[in-house]
Amino acid sequence: MPITPRWALKLAALALAVAVVGLPINNATDYALLAVAAIFIFSGAVRVHKRAWLAAAAVAALAIAGQWLLAPPRIDEGHNVFLPGGADDVFARGLPADVYRHLAAEFDKQYPAAKRCSVAQQGCWQGTGLPDRTFAFSAEGIFHTSDLSRSVTALDFSDPVWLRLSFINDMRYNWYPVSDIQRASRDRRLWMGLNRWRLTMPWFEMIRLPAAYAGGELCWRGDVLWEGAGQRFALWRGDGCRAIEPADAGRRVVGVGIVPEQLAMRLEPPLPVRLLLVARGLLALAGVAGLVLLFIRFEPRRAILPFVLVGLAALVIAIDDASFLGGMRPLDGGDDGLFYEGVAQRMLQKLMAGDLWGFFEGGEAVFYYGGPGLRYFLALQHLVFGDSFLGYLTLVLLLPFLMLALFRRFLPAIWALALTLLFIAVPLGDLFGTTFIDYAKWAARGFADPAAYIFFIAALAVLVEAPAPAAGGKFMPAFLGALLLALGIAMKPIVAPAAAVFLGGAGLYALYRRQGPRLAGLCLGFLPVFSMALHNWMFGRELVLFSSNAAHPLVLVMPPSAYVAAFHELVSWNFSGGNLARALLQIPNWLSGPAESYWTVPLNAAGVAILVYVVVRGRRFDPWLRLIGAAALAQHAVALFYVATARYHFLTWFLTMLVVMVFWYEIGLPWLRRRYPALSERFLTHPLSRRFANGLARLQKVSA
Repeated sequence: MPITPRWALKLAALALAVAVVGLPINNATDYALLAVAAIFIFSGAVRVHKRAWLAAAAVAALAIAGQWLLAPPRIDEGHNVFLPGGADDVFARGLPADVYRHLAAEFDKQYPAAKRCSVAQQGCWQGTGLPDRTFAFSAEGIFHTSDLSRSVTALDFSDPVWLRLSFINDMRYNWYPVSDIQRASRDRRLWMGLNRWRLTMPWFEMIRLPAAYAGGELCWRGDVLWEGAGQRFALWRGDGCRAIEPADAGRRVVGVGIVPEQLAMRLEPPLPVRLLLVARGLLALAGVAGLVLLFIRFEPRRAILPFVLVGLAALVIAIDDASFLGGMRPLDGGDDGLFYEGVAQRMLQKLMAGDLWGFFEGGEAVFYYGGPGLRYFLALQHLVFGDSFLGYLTLVLLLPFLMLALFRRFLPAIWALALTLLFIAVPLGDLFGTTFIDYAKWAARGFADPAAYIFFIAALAVLVEAPAPAAGGKFMPAFLGALLLALGIAMKPIVAPAAAVFLGGAGLYALYRRQGPRLAGLCLGFLPVFSMALHNWMFGRELVLFSSNAAHPLVLVMPPSAYVAAFHELVSWNFSGGNLARALLQIPNWLSGPAESYWTVPLNAAGVAILVYVVVRGRRFDPWLRLIGAAALAQHAVALFYVATARYHFLTWFLTMLVVMVFWYEIGLPWLRRRYPALSERFLTHPLSRRFANGLARLQKVSA
């Protein structure tokens, strides 16, 4: 993965394509268009002629100007969770009287006062906080302001998850099972990926009809309140449609979502508005296509492999939870994800209000939760991708490419391609924590672990791109790789031991080779890792390197003192303290791996043994591979002290798998062929093996 000035030109081309589509990129259609453009841009050769860039800039300007001139009328749209009551009932003051009375009556009917949970119960909706504004904050309202939540160009939803309701993941609504009002329910059937989530929070949807929509039609399912003369609202129940008349201009329609899965709405624009919407979409498509054709000299066959990788990854994500592809799923109560997203929304509001101090504080004077970097990433993500998780999705979709680049560094191209495809499509890798679905599902839950591991793998792909003797000592790859390691630690400090070992080894090698620019790049790129300690001192006046929960007994289950106590029990033959039993249990818990099954202990133990062999005695192996193995051993040591939660150790087993695969290719297979030649030949000539090998060879050939 060489870092060259042409990469900067490609990034500039992609930035122009984003400008043509326009911010926020908050739906699957716009995101897919840019994803296709990115594949063609990065798989082709960028044109450096000034004439091509001037022409591309002109195309972008025309497309942007055309979309501005043909912009359809925007619809003011507001939404919020409906929780009445409290000393300052914002809905009683902010909603029309007719609307409030109907919503309150429906709420009391669905959630009778006699059956409500107690304010004193932790996790009850009455004790976690009530709304403080009539309409919820929306990141998309930053670009197109409205006195409601935001303004949109279309309204068509049957599932509120795809309406991207920002209040869903407000951290105030952190309700536990004790609450009579729940956040959501999950349908775990395999084929329900597109409709995995059922929102159970009571809510409402309000739109203000533009004058240009006269002649159109509004259809709905459930109850809607339609504003008439004198700001009086008429109730329309059940399924229905109604034509929009000129007198409806500026009037409001409120959809009632108190009962789960009751509300659906579709606003059909009149023909002139429909034509404007189509023209705007065609201009965006033509503008992006024109940019790619002018910027890039590409062969379509080189884009086949990227399309295969992205397509497979998107399919796996869709099967698990399609809302990650452009919706806004309700994150689970009590989960880290709800905390990070909730804090990110508050940080974004502070940033928009000009409160930079409050933004950088990040919701905590001293970081407690273990992934302080993720909240900043999510806040900035919403600036580009609106009320969606498409920014995190982009990171996850990059993972197969990073893995392929890293594997190509140590293995033949066919092997690297086979392992990457198996990594994406086959869940058997769950035994080693090396299956794509693990990263995708935890990212969709809003956890920091996948982001940390993806940044770490990206750093390896950059830093070990060339064989050690030909590393060249360049500043920029070293700077970028070290910066990626720092970002990985910011996302999840648990990767710090592996980062320290790898970066220390890379630095010593650069010093040995007298590669001053490379050493300077490593040092400067890694410098931002100290920003977490700086934050904790500036805001909390405490000297905490990363986050303060590192020593929490539920996380650090076997501190060094516990091992000392276990040794004392052993030599004194007094086991009443239970420390020896805990120490002995920690080892199988560690070796149970991401599968969290004792049945996988022998397999994982063999992997660790190979890892130790390669690091300690494997002089025939690439020095970079041995350094990666040492980093993996550092992470394995972490598992001896910290809780054996599977997601904490995905990176550990990924790096172990990398070393084991190289060992298997260089030592294991030749030994097997010598020891069992007939069996090896039978396996290699089996029709399934030959078909798989031929398919990989063709894919590798067309994408080379």
